[in-house]
Order: sequence, then C-alpha cells, then structure tokens
Amino acid sequence: MRGDETNSILTSASSFCPVQAAPLMLDEIRIAESGCMLSVGEVHDVLDKAWADIRTGRASGAKSVLSLPEATFWQEAGYEIRPSEFTGERLGWKLSCLYSVNPQFAGVKVIGANAFNRMLGLPRSRSTFILMEKFSMQPLAIIDASRLSAARTGVYASQVLRLCPIEGDRVEVFLFGAGPVADAILASLAHSAGARIARVHVRARRLERAKALQAALSPSLPFDLIAVEDNRFLADAEFVITATNSDRPVFADGELKRDACLLHLGGDEVPVETLRRILRQGHLGCDDLETVSRRNSQSLALQYSRAGTTLDVVGPHLGIRELSKTADWHLDPGSPVSVTCVGLPMLDLYVVAALYEKYLATV
Repeated sequence: MRGDETNSILTSASSFCPVQAAPLMLDEIRIAESGCMLSVGEVHDVLDKAWADIRTGRASGAKSVLSLPEATFWQEAGYEIRPSEFTGERLGWKLSCLYSVNPQFAGVKVIGANAFNRMLGLPRSRSTFILMEKFSMQPLAIIDASRLSAARTGVYASQVLRLCPIEGDRVEVFLFGAGPVADAILASLAHSAGARIARVHVRARRLERAKALQAALSPSLPFDLIAVEDNRFLADAEFVITATNSDRPVFADGELKRDACLLHLGGDEVPVETLRRILRQGHLGCDDLETVSRRNSQSLALQYSRAGTTLDVVGPHLGIRELSKTADWHLDPGSPVSVTCVGLPMLDLYVVAALYEKYLATV
C-alpha cells in the first residue's frame, strides 16, 4: 500500500472519532455531575438505531460467561449449608464479557455478579464498559455502565409489548422482580405505552422490596403500580414480565390467562408447560437464537439442552422467532406469545457510545 493511501485511510478513520492519549474515566459521580446520563427517551431512540443495524449486519457481537459453582462459593465463604435467605434463588455468581462492534466503535462490557452482594451492602452486579475506536481498537473511555445496562434491558418491555397481539386499550401488566431492571422496565413502559397501560402489579421475593418500588415510583408513573405478595392478580394480566433471580418457575401455567403475552428476562422462571403450550397455540421468540442457546440459563434454552439438543438447532424448525432478524413477526390477534431475551452486546455498545458522545458535547 502506498504511503498516501495509508495516510488517507488513517485520516478517514480518525476524523469521526479521534483517539485520545488516555481514555476518559467516567464513573457514576462524573456522569451525574456532567448531566450526560441518557434519558429514557434517548435510550429508546439509540436502541431503535441499534436494532436497525443489528438486522442489517452493521453491528455484531458475542457474549461469554464464566459461571462459577455455587457449592464452591458457600464452601469458600465459610458456610456449611446454603443460608435460608437464598432458598429458591440463583446466586448468579459469574463473570461475563460482552463484546461488539458497529460502524464507528468497538467495545467490551465486563460484568461481575453475585446475589450474595446484598449481604455486603453492594449491588448484585456491576458493569464496566471499555469503549474503543473501531479502526485502531484503542480505548476511548472506561465507563461505569451499570445504570445503562439496566436501562437497555428495560427497553425490551416496550419493544415486546409493541409486537404482542394484545387487544384492548387498557393493558394489565404483572411484573415479577423489583430490582434495577424492574425500575427500568417501568420507566420504559411509562415512556412508550403509559396511556395504554391500566396498572402494573409487581411481585418480589420479599414484599418489602415491591412496596419500596411502589413508594418510590408511583408518583411519577402514568399508571397504577401495586405491590402484591402472591399471584392472585396474574390471571388478569395480558402482559407478564419476569425479571428475577429465581432458580425455578415463579408461576404455574394454570395461573396465566390463556392468551397472555410473556417477556422473560431472568433465569429458569417459566414453566416448561407454558412454553410447550404457547408453542402449540401461539408463538415463541427470543432476541437471538444463537445467543440465548449459548448462554443456556433461561427456561427456553434449558428445556432443549436438558433433552440433549440445543435451542439454536431446533429453533428454526419450530418457527421460534428472533428480534435480531426482524421486528415484523405477523402475530395472530389473541394468540399467546413468549419472548425470551438474554441481552445482546450490541445494545450496550450503542447506549454507551451515545453517552460518551453526549459527554464530549458538554465539555
């Protein structure tokens, strides 16, 4: 390659995203003080662009997870038996790495997680994102992405609600979970479908958590938020969202409306009977077959891996749909739907890059 061609490429590559001598360090405090945190509306707009690029192949990525054995944790932490405080709950003791590229940027999100952290007064998980310039792969910023990670996950609720064939204008929602993702789900639904939702019943492992979420968010929501301690109101819900750390199903299939639509964001929370029924009577989907299959931690993937096969092998033959391929699923009105989302790495890249660019515009 001639020297002038090399210089031309380098000039073109650096013109839209100059590499800095040292990467920016943006922690929670600096993000808050600069006012560059993305609003709910900005996150929605950025993710619309992300999904368009994912579906056209302009953005790609992958996810690796190192899950550590819970028995080892309890042993090394000095417990002879698992404390009753964690009965029915996955520790989710893991180290995750999500890496992706788009036309401008590359990035890696590193997540450390353990449900035991609440005993230490720490968040269950923390996300740190290294944002890089795509051509040189040099770091531009190291960003605390914990809030952004929850925000991008919360937007799945709005996206899935839009494609669900729910009839009627006043949707009843039942939400399992009261953590940061549940908070983001409610914010997303309020932004995109506030006038369409009548009320949200929220249930957590501990009733006080659900009540705390209700007290904190109710004044700012355009729909009623009601903390509950059982599944009594589940039979009324057209849209059901699971966002917990449970290690077993959080409801029985008989508790659901027959045409209810489900969004599954946690672990093994959905009964196999529900997935099989919906496959027969309605539609199963996920954000990406290969990613959900490889992660193999959610009910949709587990039902096939436990039978000796994998979701990515059987999914195309069963007609399981993917958000990563198209948003137009042509769903039948009144039919049940279950959508499992594991969280695509490219979504993190887009929201972090948007925050980074917003920060640069303020300094």
